[in-house]
Amino acid sequence: MSKLHLVFGGRVRDPQTLDWVDPGKLDVVGIFPDYASAEKAWRAAAQRTVDDAEMKFVVVHLHRLLEPALPGA
Repeated sequence: MSKLHLVFGGRVRDPQTLDWVDPGKLDVVGIFPDYASAEKAWRAAAQRTVDDAEMKFVVVHLHRLLEPALPGA
């Protein structure tokens, strides 16, 4: 099984939380087959908005959501 990762972000109310201002306007960067490529995409997205403290991008480990009981996950 591939270890899929989702990269997305958007405007947050507080940069220390994941309280999205408008979840309907999240920027979905993409789904990636491994953490390395997801991290590269995350860094690029975060760099584009580095001057905006209210913008936040995250990497979600989709493989952990899809099959949380996998050994070693």
